[in-house]
Amino acid sequence: MPHRLQPFAIFVVLLLFTAALPARSQESPYIVTYDHYLEEPGSLEVEYFSTFGTQRAGNDFHAFWTEFEYGATAWWTTELYLDGQTTFNDSTIFTGFRLENRFRLLQREHFINPVLYIEYENTSGADKILKEVEGHDVESDYTDPNARARQEHDHELEFKLLLSKTFKGWNIAQNTIATKNLTGGNPWEFGYALGASHPLALKASAQRCSFCRENFIAGVEMYGGLGDRYSFGLHETSHYLAPVVAWNLPSDWTLRLSPGFGLNDNSHRFLLRWGVSREFSGFGAALSRLLGGRP
Repeated sequence: MPHRLQPFAIFVVLLLFTAALPARSQESPYIVTYDHYLEEPGSLEVEYFSTFGTQRAGNDFHAFWTEFEYGATAWWTTELYLDGQTTFNDSTIFTGFRLENRFRLLQREHFINPVLYIEYENTSGADKILKEVEGHDVESDYTDPNARARQEHDHELEFKLLLSKTFKGWNIAQNTIATKNLTGGNPWEFGYALGASHPLALKASAQRCSFCRENFIAGVEMYGGLGDRYSFGLHETSHYLAPVVAWNLPSDWTLRLSPGFGLNDNSHRFLLRWGVSREFSGFGAALSRLLGGRP
């Protein structure tokens, strides 16, 4: 099977397998920022996201990734990402995978809720999903042709401290990012993400409906790089501001949309992100039964 088809094939297979599972959905609108909520134990969320990015000194691109997010326990969520991209007037390629784990550090809700994020990335230099921005990542880094960029192979460890609080419907989240590329002797790189969001209505309607205001959550994200251990700060870094909105459908699907705007000359002028996801409760028990074990 061609690499470009692998993420989509797996996505379709998972949807067919889980179609009969009961589902629940009330997702945040964030695409870059993480809040403190983890996946429900035994539940699986299947997601597809896209990023369209403009390039002033190169070809525009469409990057995409598929996520499989599973609630292993009440305090541990694990995820697999499969990445790819199409650079216009160039080619479409598979760019790698990521393994993510999030660990909730406090059992109950507190004034601030910390979560530890650890991710391993095995990607090529052609990866363009821009899931986060770190170090001195700038627009010009994405101009190389795919044939050249894919020759670079990155093995990275990424750590984040996620801090989040929800009060009177408002969620405020802050992420601190530290990344170490295990190849090439590169220094530690740093970044940040900030998010704030609120449902359009807190009180649920008496009747089930698709366009009720409480089904929509709107907010804003800001994210960017903070240099590296030798040059920490805002010099030669890129930064973005992006409104975000999520539509949680009664059919248990969630749609997200986020137009992003570069805040300086090092940034892409425009990033358009969108995504679709569905969460399936009871996936772990269903898989156990399928394999002949106990739920």
